[in-house]
Amino acid sequence: MCLYVDAPRQRSGASFSGLAPPATPRKEQEFCLMAVPGKAAAFRLPPLPTVGEIIKLFRLKAQKQLSQNFLLDLRLTDKIVRQAGELKNAHVCEVGPGPGGITRSILSAGVEQLLLIEKDARFIPGLQMLSKAAPGKVRIVHGDILTYKMDKAFPKHLKKNWEDEPPDIHIIGNLPFSVSTPLIIKWLENVSKKDGPFIYGRTQMTLTFQKEVAERLIANPGAKQRSRLSVMAQHLCTVENCFIIPGQAFVPKPDVDVAVVHFTPLVQPKIEQPFELVEKVVRSAFQFRRKYCFRGIETLFPESGRLKRTEQLMMTANVDPTLRPFQLSMSQFRNLCNTYRKMCDEDPSLFVYNHREELKQKKAVRNSVQSTSQPEETEETEEKNQL
Repeated sequence: MCLYVDAPRQRSGASFSGLAPPATPRKEQEFCLMAVPGKAAAFRLPPLPTVGEIIKLFRLKAQKQLSQNFLLDLRLTDKIVRQAGELKNAHVCEVGPGPGGITRSILSAGVEQLLLIEKDARFIPGLQMLSKAAPGKVRIVHGDILTYKMDKAFPKHLKKNWEDEPPDIHIIGNLPFSVSTPLIIKWLENVSKKDGPFIYGRTQMTLTFQKEVAERLIANPGAKQRSRLSVMAQHLCTVENCFIIPGQAFVPKPDVDVAVVHFTPLVQPKIEQPFELVEKVVRSAFQFRRKYCFRGIETLFPESGRLKRTEQLMMTANVDPTLRPFQLSMSQFRNLCNTYRKMCDEDPSLFVYNHREELKQKKAVRNSVQSTSQPEETEETEEKNQL
C-alpha cells in the first residue's frame, strides 16, 4: 500500500502520523508500507511538515481542556518504546495515540498486534491510515480508557501465571495530565485484584507523567515528594523513572517537564491486604502530611473513642506517632494496615466508617439549627420594627 505525504522544507527527526495529504501539494514523495508475514511493517518516514504547517493544513489543534500535548520527535518516541523492553511479536495497547507518533515507533519495533484506544474522534482517520499501512496488525477503539474493559483486549493464549515472567503484553501511553493519576490508581487496583489488563499476568506499563507526579511515584521514605501515590505504587509494583522529556519537546509546550515511568507488578505485594483497606489507611495517614502521623491516622475512627483506638493502633503496629507521614517506611505502613484489618474484623463498622461523611453530617446539623432559628429572629425583628 502506498501513501503520499507532502515533503516541505523541514529538518528531519520529527514524526507526525495520521495525516491526510494537502489539497494542493507542492511536491509529493511516495513511500510504500508492505506487511511481511510474521514481521512488522517497515516504516520509511519522509520529511514531515513543521508544527505550524501541521496545525494549519490538517487542523489538528491540541485541546487544552483534554490536556493534549503532542510528541512529534521520532527519536523521543523510539526512546519511550525502548523503555518498554523487547516488543518483537508482542501484543501492545497504546493509550491515547493522538496523531500517532508513538504508534509508528511501536509498529517499527515489530509488534504482533497493536490495540489503539483513542477518545478524540479527530485522530481516528489518521490512525486508520496507519492501520491500512500495516494490515492485520492494528485495531482501533474509539473510547475512554477509564471505562474500557481490558480483560478481553488480548488473546487468551497469552495468559501466564502471576508467579511466572510477565506476559508478552505491554501498555504504553503518552497520557494527558488530567487523566494520568486517576488512571494509574485504577490500574494499581487492577494489579491488586489481578483483573483488567492484569488478568493475563504481570502486564508491564510504560507511561508518561508530569515530572512532579513521577517524582512522587518513585519517592523513598523521608523524601519531600513521598505521598499516598508513592506507597500505593511501590507496594504493588517495581517503579522506575526512565528519563525526563523537556516540555519544549511537546506541541503545544506544557508548563512542566514530562517523565517516562515503567511499572512491573510484583509477584508478592508488600502489603497483603485488600486494595480498599490499604488505600484508606494510606490516604488517612497523608491527610495531614506536615503534622504528626497520628493526626491523620485518627480519622480512621469515629469521634467516640477515637483517641483510645488510635493509641491502640499505633502501639500494636509499633509506629512512632510523632513521625511525619512521609517518614513512614513500607513495613510501618504494612503494620498499620495489618493491625487496622484486625480491628475491622473485630468491629466491622470500622471499615465502612467515613470521616468526611461524619464531618458533612455535623455541618448539615449546624446549618439546620441555624436555618430554623433564623426565621424566628427575623419575625421578632420585624415585629419590633412595626411597633
